[in-house]
Amino acid sequence: MRLSLFCALLGTGLLTGCAAVGHLPTLEPGDYQLFQTDDPILAAAAGQERAFYVEQAHDSLLFVSQTETQATPQRFSYGLHRGHHVILLDRKFDLDVFTIPFKARLPQGPVPVQLNTNFNAALYFGRRLDFYHVNSRSLLAGRQEPQIRTVGLGYGVFTGLGSTIINPDVTRQQTQVAEYEGFVVHAGAAAIYDARIFNLGLAVGADQLLGPDGRHWIYQRKPWFGVLFGLDLN
Repeated sequence: MRLSLFCALLGTGLLTGCAAVGHLPTLEPGDYQLFQTDDPILAAAAGQERAFYVEQAHDSLLFVSQTETQATPQRFSYGLHRGHHVILLDRKFDLDVFTIPFKARLPQGPVPVQLNTNFNAALYFGRRLDFYHVNSRSLLAGRQEPQIRTVGLGYGVFTGLGSTIINPDVTRQQTQVAEYEGFVVHAGAAAIYDARIFNLGLAVGADQLLGPDGRHWIYQRKPWFGVLFGLDLN
């Protein structure tokens, strides 16, 4: 719950800042939560309701309440106005494939901090929060045009496969081979930022080295910190 609230507040801060985090030509019709608005007209029309089906009709939004206890769904249209904004939230589960460009391993005995840049891949599953900041901007000749900025945040778990360099220094001088690339299985948790073009995440995990040297490996099941990266191909 705390992590969900943190992601929500972080998403609001990103969306209301000066940097453009991603743009959409139109808002996809669907079920949203009315997360925040600075327009008292919309706030009064929505009342206590937060779950709506929303459609965009050029410079206005059609809201249909999703409360199952209502005999007749609440419907109203809201025209976008310059100087006011609406933030809609879409919650869903997310399944993605990421690469892990590097892992930072903590010091173990005489071995200092290590940066592992070997191949690593991960299958990620978690909760996704998509924020849509909708407002209106002025064009030439006084015309108004809807503007939609979006950012996605998420948190979840991952598991995957990778490799790491194995040598006597990281196996307490027990390996029978001078140096080779070992096969590892990893798992952990991550927080994800989605800018629509790419996905970037911060991860903490642990590795299990497969093979006879696993029992000697100084990083066996020890925590590491790293980055998840993937391209949005949808």
